Amino acid sequence: GQLQFLGNHLYFGTGDGGGGGDPDGHAQDPGSLLGKMLRIDPRQTGSGPYSVPRSNPFVGRSGRDEIFSLGLRNPYRWSFDRAGGKNRIAIGDVGQDRAEEVNFVNLSRARGGNFGWNRYEGFSVFTSPLAGTIMPSLTLGHGDGNCSVIGGVVARDRRKLPALRGRYLFADFCGGKVLSFKARTGRIRNARDTGLRISSVSSFGRGLSGAVYATSLSGPVYRIRQ
Repeated sequence: GQLQFLGNHLYFGTGDGGGGGDPDGHAQDPGSLLGKMLRIDPRQTGSGPYSVPRSNPFVGRSGRDEIFSLGLRNPYRWSFDRAGGKNRIAIGDVGQDRAEEVNFVNLSRARGGNFGWNRYEGFSVFTSPLAGTIMPSLTLGHGDGNCSVIGGVVARDRRKLPALRGRYLFADFCGGKVLSFKARTGRIRNARDTGLRISSVSSFGRGLSGAVYATSLSGPVYRIRQ
């Protein structure tokens, strides 16, 4: 669902391939490219169509070299952010029966990190515990009307969105509320309702000037303003 560059490297997220509960175990299998965050250098090298950065966690080990992170169910929308000299990644991972989750971590933590699916859904054990799992920063319960988290972006422009500057904006496809929390790593206890509603919200983006945009499957592209 999402592709982004950071430097010369192309990152993209893949779902676990379908089937309730990931019956084939793709997300936890380092030999599968499904249920992962992948990283390549897309420039052709030798006879290959692309190359793999040597710093990828499975290079020289058992597993697919393209893998950057594993244990994701459906990282449909995600983004990068930079603060304090560190690159960070915010992943909206679409849940199954109970919880939608947002993972906001330093990129160095995500390298080789396991986000838990299908051993966990949100903070709850789904099949069996797994040591070293990166637990979500925040979850949205299905009992509250949520069904599919739409990962967003951090507002950084002090002129266009002063009250939301430094906050991560995201939503849920069914709930439609645009929510926010202070962009930091670690557990987030709750998200703030911005008061904005977008029907059938499908994605967020940040323009070259720092403006934040959102799209809807109903057709419009919105610019978020205060």
